[in-house]
Amino acid sequence: QVQLVESGGGLVQAGGSLRLSCAASGLTFSSYGMGWFRQAPGKEREFVAVITWSTFLADSVKGRFTIFRDNAKNTVYLQMNSLKPEDTAVYYCAGGRGIAATMTQPKKYDYWGQGTQVTVSS
Repeated sequence: QVQLVESGGGLVQAGGSLRLSCAASGLTFSSYGMGWFRQAPGKEREFVAVITWSTFLADSVKGRFTIFRDNAKNTVYLQMNSLKPEDTAVYYCAGGRGIAATMTQPKKYDYWGQGTQVTVSS
């Protein structure tokens, strides 16, 4: 059974930083592209970043967020710096297969975590 478990969310002031983690089990982690999405209240789920053998990030987070993975720990991370109130959302990690630049749609992913709340205060 595949499980993706996010952690690291919380409340932070604008300009601050958070690092999200997603620990995976039940899948051959190194074979999967791992993505981060977010969903704010009343909005659709939005692509944030993905890592395969390369990385691809949404324009809205480029220069502020970094995605990286540790295949030995079956974990993917999202380092979020210079946070803005508009980054407030539930952040989800997901696993799928494909080329990073094509993995911007939720339908490309087979597995999802339960989400972790990130709240950025102004």
